[in-house]
Amino acid sequence: MSQPIRPRVLCVDDEPHVLDGLARVLRRDYEIVGVPGGPAALGRLQDDRNFAVIVSDLRMPSLDGIAFITAAARIAPDATRILLTGFADVRSAIRAVNEGHVFRLLTKPCDPEVLRAALEHAVEQHRLVTAERELLERTLHGSVQMLIDLIAITHPVAFGRASRVRRIMGEVAALIGLRDRWQMEMAGMLSQVGVLTLPPALAARDGDGAELEAEEEALVARLPEVALRLIRDIPRLDEVREVLAHINDRFDGPVGEQTVAGAHIPLGARLLRAVLDFDRLCSQGHSASEAVARLRARIGWYDPDVLSDLVAVVGVHGHREVRELRFQEVELGMEFVDDVRAGDGTLLVARGQEVTPSLLERMQDYWSDLELPGPVRVTLVGREPSLKESQALSG
Repeated sequence: MSQPIRPRVLCVDDEPHVLDGLARVLRRDYEIVGVPGGPAALGRLQDDRNFAVIVSDLRMPSLDGIAFITAAARIAPDATRILLTGFADVRSAIRAVNEGHVFRLLTKPCDPEVLRAALEHAVEQHRLVTAERELLERTLHGSVQMLIDLIAITHPVAFGRASRVRRIMGEVAALIGLRDRWQMEMAGMLSQVGVLTLPPALAARDGDGAELEAEEEALVARLPEVALRLIRDIPRLDEVREVLAHINDRFDGPVGEQTVAGAHIPLGARLLRAVLDFDRLCSQGHSASEAVARLRARIGWYDPDVLSDLVAVVGVHGHREVRELRFQEVELGMEFVDDVRAGDGTLLVARGQEVTPSLLERMQDYWSDLELPGPVRVTLVGREPSLKESQALSG
């Protein structure tokens, strides 16, 4: 019979004998990780955030408990925090609770039973916090998935762009080490939600990179504003909304109604503008290197660091292994390289679209008997670009 998983507890104190004592008292019911001092503990948290509870001494010489626990709350916000102090300092106690969002403040020496009871309550608090987050994330996922499925059914070209943009946003976020990569991917996907309000013909022409009339350009320019309205009441999307609100800001602004410029523009907005413009240029028939060159020629439009990160990603992305398959042989997780059209020219799947469960269902239930002109191309595992290819993009 397997042993139950013990909650993990990070104990922080500058005195090794205190850490040893905490381990002796708690190790039967908890997995104890003892770290001497705040700086070392913050380094440990950067590498491993999977702790249910953090127990820290209040008085430590190199980094006091309040400063440590406040920093720890930013790194591992779901971990419940407990402070131990040998000083009856009311002001420190109030400051610890207010600044470090401390769950319990215990005095040293602490009775083992009192400490165990506090740990038990702290673990339960961690369980409630994580359960609430998981519930919100399921609600978020369901709400967003409904919007995305609507785009996939009604505007496959826009959905293809959303898929391509989401992928690049996620890859750049991973490259630069952003913790909340999902927010960048979500912003990329939801940037196209406003297309639901466009006439299908206009949405298709915009997705194909066609030249638009002035009135049409105005409608397309309002898409981020429309997307903001559509996702206004979905929980946990504050940062995504902030990205969409600044998606049209120029890096060297402010221009017109723009209120911020440079590094004050949210990083996601700086990245999303570059990725969307890159994708539009590629949709017009430009190669990846040509599209990058055109972006760099627009002096002041984009964050130079963001363009460098984009180049690093599309250099790899542009050279993935490609396989030709029958339409009916395509599987989950594959990605279409080209538009897929029926014999009468009807667009079924846009290039860049990933095979999701809902798309696979449509392929099997509604399109299984269609006669297509030939095999379709899908991407598989990517490969690193050659030095020559990387230099062509880096220009």
